Amino acid sequence: MRVADFDFHLPPELIAQEPIEPRDASRLMVLHRREGRLEHRRFRDIVNYLRPGDVMVLNSTRVIPARLFGVRAGTGAAIEVVLLTRLDLHRWEVLVRPGRKARTGDQLVFGDGELRAEVVDHTAAGGRVLEFQYRGTFEEILDRLGKMPLPPYIKKELVDRERYQTVYASQPGSAAAPTAGLHFTPGLLEEISQRGVEIVYLLLHVGLGTFRPVKVETVEEHHMHAEYYRLDEKTAETINRAKEKGGRVVAVGTTSVRTLETVSDERGRVAPGSGWTDIFIYPGYRFRVVDAMVTNYHLPKSTLLMLASAFAGREQVLAAYRQAVAEGYRFFSFGDAMLIV
Repeated sequence: MRVADFDFHLPPELIAQEPIEPRDASRLMVLHRREGRLEHRRFRDIVNYLRPGDVMVLNSTRVIPARLFGVRAGTGAAIEVVLLTRLDLHRWEVLVRPGRKARTGDQLVFGDGELRAEVVDHTAAGGRVLEFQYRGTFEEILDRLGKMPLPPYIKKELVDRERYQTVYASQPGSAAAPTAGLHFTPGLLEEISQRGVEIVYLLLHVGLGTFRPVKVETVEEHHMHAEYYRLDEKTAETINRAKEKGGRVVAVGTTSVRTLETVSDERGRVAPGSGWTDIFIYPGYRFRVVDAMVTNYHLPKSTLLMLASAFAGREQVLAAYRQAVAEGYRFFSFGDAMLIV
């Protein structure tokens, strides 16, 4: 399967540069995958497509201010670091820009020197492993010195950090937001719950590998970066009970989809647990537990677009994307949403 088969034309002016207010005022395209029918609504209308007995699954991860700007000790050369995965108390897997200037043994300095790091290793994906030295609490220092790791296609400065967090974000550890969840408000979640829909949470810490460009020619050659997940026993029981009673599992975001499919068996039952997943879902995959999904509009030729195409069919999804372009939908992290049922 060719990566080029997932390309589409996107006018740059449709890339959303800032979040809309209120959150649930964003547009919502509803794709009925069996009929091939599209509807154009507002996100708050999502309640009309949910049924009593359904279970909605959200990712509770919280984005950390993972971008650090510093200098190389001795030369003063500017350097940027993006934290990806915490390996132990002091070591992180990171991206460094410019990478060629971050050699093993180099010392990096951030802020006024209250945070320092040594480059101790390289990773297979082209990143680095840094060992940090600091006094006090790392999280408090990071909160002062770090910036939110907005995707490079967002050029505007984010005024309010919380707008790159879901309203239910509670578990720090992500290098990027699970953006399909950005549209929910506390009031909308309450309305969904009152409809008889059970709302549950899992955890997948989003790494930048999820958004890493696919640089091979065929889809099968691409390998996903592993990300940490956790699903507790109560959530697993709720999902399994809903499935047994004929309810649907509505996954919010590709991160929730990937986690649920990771922990499910051939019968569609999910098991509690934690670990690392590098599951790559593309057309031809047979979904075992997810019945409906909420997702934003993704980059051309991205693994996220491939996942949506696996769920609803490549031609149907790309046709919906062309319609979204024609209708002026807003794309990517701060953009509009799609509900696939």
